Amino acid sequence: MTDPATEPTATPKIRVVLVDDHAVIRAGLEQLLAGTDDIEVVGSAADGAQALEVVRRLLPDVVLMDLQMPVVDGVGATRAIMAEKLGVDVLVLTTFSDGERIIAALDAGAVGYLLKDADPEDVLQGIRAVSRGESPIHPKAARALLGVRAGSSQVQLTTRETEVLGLVRDGLANKQIARRLEISERTVKAHLTSAFARIGVVDRTQAAVWAQRNGI
Repeated sequence: MTDPATEPTATPKIRVVLVDDHAVIRAGLEQLLAGTDDIEVVGSAADGAQALEVVRRLLPDVVLMDLQMPVVDGVGATRAIMAEKLGVDVLVLTTFSDGERIIAALDAGAVGYLLKDADPEDVLQGIRAVSRGESPIHPKAARALLGVRAGSSQVQLTTRETEVLGLVRDGLANKQIARRLEISERTVKAHLTSAFARIGVVDRTQAAVWAQRNGI
C-alpha cells in the first residue's frame, strides 16, 4: 500500500477567465485550453464590465482579455482589475497590433500582449509564461512598440515606467521595486518589458546605462 505522504503532489492548474465579446472565440479558446493538463477555464465574460464581476468572484490566475468590446473595453477592464489589487494577471489577446493600443494596454496593467493570429500553442505558452511571472509579447506587437519609439524624436515613457527605470538604475531587484512602488513583481516586469522596447534595450544593464545618460 502506497504511503500518501510519499505520493507526488499534483501541480495546481492555471485558472483562466476568458473575456471576449464573440461567443465563437470564447468557445474556441475554451476548447483549446480544455485540451491541456495544466490550464483550466473557470469563467468567461462578454464585456469588460462583466469581466470585473467574474474576476472578483472567481479570482483566477490569468485573465485572457480582448480589447475591442462593448460597455467597457479591454483597456478599461484591465485598469479596473488592476486597481482592485486582486493578485490577478491580465494577458491581452486581440487583433490590434498598433503601438498606441499596445501601450495603452500595458499602461493599464496588462503583463503580456498576444495577437489572435498567433498559433494556438503560442497562446498556451503565453498563459504559462504569465503564470511564471514573465511578460510575453507577440513579435509583431514588439515591432509596433519599437515603431512608436522610432517615430518620435523623444522617447515618451509613462510616469510608472520612469519610476521603474530609475530604480533599476539604482540597482534594485524587481522584488525591491515592487515593494517600493507597492505593486506586484509581475507588474514591474510588464513595465520593464514596455520600457525596454521603447528605449531600445534588451537587458537591465543597458536600461540602467540609458537611464543614467538620460537623467532618470
